[in-house]
Amino acid sequence: MQISRRTVLTVAGATAGLGLPMVMPSRVFGANEEILMGQIGLGIRGIGAHIPGFANQKGVRIIAVADPDLERTAQAARLIETRYGYKVDQYQDMRRIFDRKEIVAVGNATMNYWHGLSTIWACQAGKHVYIEKPLSHYIWEGRQMVNAARKYGRIVQHGTQRRAESAIPKMIAWLREGHLGKIQAIYCFAYKPRTSCGKRTQPLPIPPTLDYDLWCGPAKKEPVYRDRLQYDCSFTWDKGDAESCNQGVHEIDVARWILGTDALPQRVMSIGGRFVWDDACDVPNTQIICYVFPEAPIFYEARNLRHAKNSNQVSDFRGERVGVIVQCEGGWLSVYRRTAWDSSGKQIATFSGDGDIFANFIEALRRNDPKHLVADIEVGHLSTRICHVGNISYRVGRRASLAEQRAAVQQGPPGWEPWFDRYLEHLTAHEIDPNTATLGPWLECDTPNECIKDHPEANKIVRGWYREPYVVPEIRWPE
Repeated sequence: MQISRRTVLTVAGATAGLGLPMVMPSRVFGANEEILMGQIGLGIRGIGAHIPGFANQKGVRIIAVADPDLERTAQAARLIETRYGYKVDQYQDMRRIFDRKEIVAVGNATMNYWHGLSTIWACQAGKHVYIEKPLSHYIWEGRQMVNAARKYGRIVQHGTQRRAESAIPKMIAWLREGHLGKIQAIYCFAYKPRTSCGKRTQPLPIPPTLDYDLWCGPAKKEPVYRDRLQYDCSFTWDKGDAESCNQGVHEIDVARWILGTDALPQRVMSIGGRFVWDDACDVPNTQIICYVFPEAPIFYEARNLRHAKNSNQVSDFRGERVGVIVQCEGGWLSVYRRTAWDSSGKQIATFSGDGDIFANFIEALRRNDPKHLVADIEVGHLSTRICHVGNISYRVGRRASLAEQRAAVQQGPPGWEPWFDRYLEHLTAHEIDPNTATLGPWLECDTPNECIKDHPEANKIVRGWYREPYVVPEIRWPE
């Protein structure tokens, strides 16, 4: 099929109400002028993606790294010196990087609970930011991050790297031309096996290289009863946002892009639990979410358990372990496989086109143009907040009988009950009693006010909690 460049660019850039500033109070960089960067957060994404993502680009130099764990800063410094041939400064406190006037931009791969405050601090210090997904730990916090980027005129990219793939706008344009008919539902899923985070009887010793107060930052500072300190904090509500947001924001972002909506869902509900593992983490390891949009529903599922008890097999949906599948009247499209089939199973279209989201961020800096970003901070906020409302339903839910769950599911759109039945099959494969699951209520969302209608308990989670002195400030924009 032939799709015009104009059509593709229109789909790729169609996000209403971004409110990008018309004038940026910073300069354009010449094509050969060196951009000096700092990198904060030196875990899996910081060392494995951000450092090569930026340092491999011509005219970009990382001159400083920061992490509360000095062992990690040393590891990052060794990597940069070995691979790229120059030394970097090492800091424990990210604010030392923000104080460096020659540093123009920051790669931010801190943990979820640090995203909000660190990005706002960086914007206030005049730094442009590439911030990892999910954008925020709370919905209100995400809006303050957007406001900070606007108020201080900063270019801020969100790390939903699928936005850089040129194949996706082509698929969206093709769907909108009606080749498969009306969209009936979008299935988003992540079947990523994890392991229990353990449950200690004595607190985990804190390494002497780690500033634990700084590491905890806005979250609670308390003894750790997990077996591992760092990444497993993602599986606690205090510091993480569950698989449905940590990974799910990628798939939900693509689904929202396909629907062409900037709204929260009209209604949302979630069911699931932390099954099998009796450990010190508290987010669900098995979860389904129904997001009801007027365009079409989005059904989400996360599985951190393997396919069945005593099995090493990983679950899949139509042959994929992580994906976005668009079910239409006349067939279906796999976004990640870039392939469409008709109702008879005949392959009828394939798509191609990649992209580099790190390069896109640097190009936006060189142009001094936030509109060049493929995943501007508000694009990230609009998608992340959808994931948050799904988790909020779960968090204000209660243990309920299978009959109660079934009755609630039957209040949903067509397709939700079969998705629920599929989830029950997974529980049966693990010999899990479905009556032990948490049933989240149907919540009505208020898009203009970015909250939940008539539910004070849910809106406490919308607003979030912070530990002094690491408190996310309210940023008014426009003033």
